Amino acid sequence: MTAADFSAPSTTVARARPPWRLLVTATLIVLGAGGFGAKLWWHSAHFAETDNATVSGHVQPVATRIAGTVVEISVLDNQLVKAGDLLLRLDSADAQVQIERLKAQIAQADASITGAIAQIDQARSQTLAAQAQITQAQATLARTQQDAARTLRLFENELRAVSKQELDASIAAREIAAADLSARRASANAAQQGVLAAVASRESVIAQKVVLQAQLKEAQLQLGYTQLLAPGDGRIGKRTVELGQRVLPGQLLAAVVDGGVWITANFKETQLAQMKIGQRARVEIDAFPGRPLSAMVDSFAPASGATFALLPPDNATGNFTKIVQRVPVKLVFDPQELARAADLNGRIVPGMSATVSIDLRSDSTK
Repeated sequence: MTAADFSAPSTTVARARPPWRLLVTATLIVLGAGGFGAKLWWHSAHFAETDNATVSGHVQPVATRIAGTVVEISVLDNQLVKAGDLLLRLDSADAQVQIERLKAQIAQADASITGAIAQIDQARSQTLAAQAQITQAQATLARTQQDAARTLRLFENELRAVSKQELDASIAAREIAAADLSARRASANAAQQGVLAAVASRESVIAQKVVLQAQLKEAQLQLGYTQLLAPGDGRIGKRTVELGQRVLPGQLLAAVVDGGVWITANFKETQLAQMKIGQRARVEIDAFPGRPLSAMVDSFAPASGATFALLPPDNATGNFTKIVQRVPVKLVFDPQELARAADLNGRIVPGMSATVSIDLRSDSTK
């Protein structure tokens, strides 16, 4: 037998051995894939995640109510301010001139009111005097009427105790007294009308004064609007105003960004079934990787994001395509954890992107 005859059977036996390394590798891959899949299933069943999340906050606009020229700017970009701090000042010369003019007109109205009151007193005195003269004229008329009647009886008597001239004089005196009474009554009526006219003049001036006072108040408000104050605590952002700039009413000049922030996470509507207010969440902001922060579900939006869009979708069409909608969910940070992360104070600002993971197993606290 040759050496080839002895070596051939050994080669055949070696090739018939099972590929145990390949089997072990395949087994490990299958187990790893199964474990990884089980982990993904378990995680998706107990956690709701999204990377469609941003940091939100209160951005308070600073806009002017009046037109004017900027004469003073008291803040710098990104400066911390307190509520009521002076941000900038507009030229107040026009408002001050308007206030002085209205004050002068109000003083003139006060003088007119004083004059009207004096006229009322004078007219009332004239009315009283006219009433006294009417009483006197009535007494004179009564006396002349009696004299005329007495003279007429004496004249008609057969004895003719009085002359025709005396009778005529007595009748004339009676007519004069009657005419004088009518004149006194007309004078009293004119005096009364004078009182009413003076009262009406006073009321008219008082009404004009009320209008002037309202205009003065408006002018004082306009003067106050020349100073733009911080609406709240925060930092100055988006300052677009410079000294000498002419601004218009409603023009946005700057913004005050409040220090309080929260997370707005847009979850798919299919993720909301087990989500509740008060559940714990893990937030990782893209700007600070590896620094997860604890948060809590605070509230759910009353409608999906598409509902508040400028052009909401119209599903009542023939080419309808069903799309999973997203609903904004508000999450608030744990204040104690934010206090511990002091180096992040003021660095988490609205607009930053974040990733949110909500633990669906956690109990609701609300």
